[in-house]
Amino acid sequence: MADDPRIERETRLRDLIALLDALDIERAHVLSHDMGTITALQLSYDHPERVRTAVQLSVPPFFMQFSPKAIPGFRHLPRFIWHRPGASLRGIFSEAYVAHPMSEATIEAHLAPLHRPDIDAAVRPLTRGMILPESIRLSRGVYRRRRLTVPTLVVFGRRDRPWTEDLVREVCRRPERYADRHEFAYVDNAAHFITDDDPAAVADLTLDWFERAA
Repeated sequence: MADDPRIERETRLRDLIALLDALDIERAHVLSHDMGTITALQLSYDHPERVRTAVQLSVPPFFMQFSPKAIPGFRHLPRFIWHRPGASLRGIFSEAYVAHPMSEATIEAHLAPLHRPDIDAAVRPLTRGMILPESIRLSRGVYRRRRLTVPTLVVFGRRDRPWTEDLVREVCRRPERYADRHEFAYVDNAAHFITDDDPAAVADLTLDWFERAA
């Protein structure tokens, strides 16, 4: 159940592996965004044999170094950590997160699952059970002591603050020390919701990477 209080750091990873097994998919190209990137990276690190290539959107690599400049990149977390059922999350679709204003219909489509009480009730336990523990591991440098063997492309929108090219270079120096094949790409005039701001650019980068890196 989505609102199961026993949700933990790898709950969604186990679900993803079970889904791949059920669909008889031995290895997959993996595209992820935001929270989904946590699960995708867990899959890449812990089960690299299941991943052909990976593209992660709007989330820095797990081997990043901590910098106070990156703190604004996590400014949305408090509203999820202390979310109460029925509270509005419309603020995450503000101009701070999108380069092009979303239509009311698009925002409603994003928020529609929260109309289900079980999913609305899952926001806080999922954040506390999965996101916070993984964030703590990241801040402790756990992934800087591991090797990422899956070819991975990280894509940011150039208007996704604070993840400018300068900051990404600062917190992700010498990615070859931590990953076998790792590249960065940027989409002009896009912010955090990069797939809404410029879906065609994201599709082109993704398909190109799947072809080149496989």
